[in-house]
Amino acid sequence: MQIIPAKTWSQQKVFLDFPWKIYKDDPYWIPQLRMEQSGLVGFTLLGHKDPFYEHNECQAFIAVDGKNILGRICAIWNRGHIDRYNDGVGFIGFFDCIDDTDVAGGLFDTAADWLKQHGCTIIRGPVNPSLNHTLGLLIDGFNSAPMFMMTYNPPYYEKLFEANGFAKSQDLYAYWGEIGMLPKINEKLQPICNQIKERTGVILRSVDVKNFQNDVEQFLNIYNKALTNTWGFVPMSLKEVKEMAFYLKYLIVPELTVAVEMDGKMVGASFALPDFNPRIKEIGGRITPLRLFKLLRRKEQIKSIRVLSTNVMPEYQMLGLGLVLLNGLVPKVMESGITNAEFSWVLESNTYSRGSLEKGGAIRTKTYRIYDRPIV
Repeated sequence: MQIIPAKTWSQQKVFLDFPWKIYKDDPYWIPQLRMEQSGLVGFTLLGHKDPFYEHNECQAFIAVDGKNILGRICAIWNRGHIDRYNDGVGFIGFFDCIDDTDVAGGLFDTAADWLKQHGCTIIRGPVNPSLNHTLGLLIDGFNSAPMFMMTYNPPYYEKLFEANGFAKSQDLYAYWGEIGMLPKINEKLQPICNQIKERTGVILRSVDVKNFQNDVEQFLNIYNKALTNTWGFVPMSLKEVKEMAFYLKYLIVPELTVAVEMDGKMVGASFALPDFNPRIKEIGGRITPLRLFKLLRRKEQIKSIRVLSTNVMPEYQMLGLGLVLLNGLVPKVMESGITNAEFSWVLESNTYSRGSLEKGGAIRTKTYRIYDRPIV
């Protein structure tokens, strides 16, 4: 077996194709859109690099035995994280491997060596390629497909990590709720939210379709500022915000958004995304103009959603506006005919959000783990 960097066109194609070998018989696996994954791994094979790599670096590796491909991994040097935390942490992501601890160990060691050359002392992951993208190793909840923009992997991956010296750093949870819970939740929240709105004078509104790109950018700017004190968070650059807003505007259903304004300024926002995953599975993760049309057509007909973000600017977080946002989203969800929702992801250390969801009747259905290992 050899572990080699994926540098040539053919090696990068092998890297992108490998998951189809691992998951070919798995009914729950959803392929990542190949064009998106190519940019997130730092390749220009199917398009431009993600703007994350304006300031950060990565190196993709593949494990090969003759013509057999055994695994893949990406080592990620996140300068933004080092500048913010100065903790020596380097990252790994895009990990896939056959059920063999030695092959996995070779991939982990090779990534660790590359990160050590960049001054890192700890290896953390999986993140693909940062906390602003997909992350976490699924360790519980293998009986259903993942929601849109959530990860999935075989159960044996947990063994591959732990047998190679990785230990838990942080868990993330996914919560599930169905439409029948909402009237009871709304009944509890409405009197409280009426008092908050009366006391603060906030105004609720949906996304402005005529000014869509700007509104989505405002949502992401709030996200950037609201998560400042969240574990491991590194704000997105302006270019990252603009690119993510460009893509989100095609995915967001305006009717499933709500923002709060004070004195004409947006200070909080909540939005949900339809679960596009069944459609992505149908098109096989490969985009053509026709397949893109099939993916995005009639978004309002998708009846499962992922509640992706409810964020309030730090200086307004003690006013109860998060409750107002969720309360404002409830009637929109009920009117749209949505049948169920996933709230993900929620950090293990975020006891406030976890407590609010659990009190509202949401059920924890999946656990994702971030691992650490010293680099020696």
